[in-house]
Amino acid sequence: MKALLYVFLGGGLGSMLRYLVGIYTASFTTSFPYGTFIVNIIGSFIIGIIFGLTLKNTSQSGDLILLLIIGFCGGFTTFSSFAFENYNFLKNGEITVFATYTIASIVLGLSAVFLGLWISKLF
Repeated sequence: MKALLYVFLGGGLGSMLRYLVGIYTASFTTSFPYGTFIVNIIGSFIIGIIFGLTLKNTSQSGDLILLLIIGFCGGFTTFSSFAFENYNFLKNGEITVFATYTIASIVLGLSAVFLGLWISKLF
């Protein structure tokens, strides 16, 4: 039951923050989906840091993983939006935006995880 509570709380907070980022980025006048892009890169970075820290301190790692990685980052990041936005780019013939968004998301997302892991080693 405690595990479900951690996931619930983290997911709720992550979802609310995701919504706020979406409101903020909606004012950008471009077809590039900055909201999804930003939350996915930041979420990847957070996952790297939290995972790196839990590798050092295993006594609290289970609770932190549930609250922050599965809950918060699960609610904050959004692969389904990423997939849907890419579908729309392809459907509308926006191949350059599709390629830029997909490649940048994957490369920067993985880089953010590695950067987060590297930064966690400094603590």
